[in-house]
Amino acid sequence: MDLAAAADLYRKYADDLAAVRDEQRRRLPGIRAQLDDVEAELTYLRLRELRPSTVVEIGTFHGWSTTWLLSALRDNGVGRLLSYDVVDHVVRSVPEDLAGQRWTFTRGDVRKAQLPVEIDYLFLDAAHSASFARWYIGALFGRLAGIPVSVHDVFHGRRPLPFSEGAVLVRWLTERKIDYFTPSFRRAPETFAALLAVKRELGLDEPIRTGRDNPMVFFDLP
Repeated sequence: MDLAAAADLYRKYADDLAAVRDEQRRRLPGIRAQLDDVEAELTYLRLRELRPSTVVEIGTFHGWSTTWLLSALRDNGVGRLLSYDVVDHVVRSVPEDLAGQRWTFTRGDVRKAQLPVEIDYLFLDAAHSASFARWYIGALFGRLAGIPVSVHDVFHGRRPLPFSEGAVLVRWLTERKIDYFTPSFRRAPETFAALLAVKRELGLDEPIRTGRDNPMVFFDLP
């Protein structure tokens, strides 16, 4: 993922994304949303392009990210989503027709769960502590080669907060020379502005949410 690839995805799936944005706008009053528009849209677009068979979502909260992920799998016509969280608010937010046979939710500490051996896409938005980052780097990254990953709440500023999940993750990526992409307004303002320009060009610029941080990072494991 880089800026050019992200812009191409917006153009390639513009019509489908417009429809999903309308659906999500209608769902928003009933969901306490976490993701901002650009990072949510890029998550949807990346899944559309990659067509993963098994997506693992760690951290659902009220289900805003879950509905974006499920919308991508539905529109692909293939794939399943396995979601994990210590709270189960999400089960009251995801419509039955969207969940279908493609979604499984497991309540509890994911560190004690039996995760699938084969994972094609990993979405992380759970405990934002340094210890949790060290857990998934050791327990998951070490056994998942070459898969795409999204991690939320990394760049709310120019740099991650000290002693946070983001600080541990960015240090790990930097030490291993793994490129990452972020649409963060504060970390990458030029990238954010360029994506907004693409959205205006495509008529996708009316905000769904007011948040503009978009602190997510996207990368592929080596």
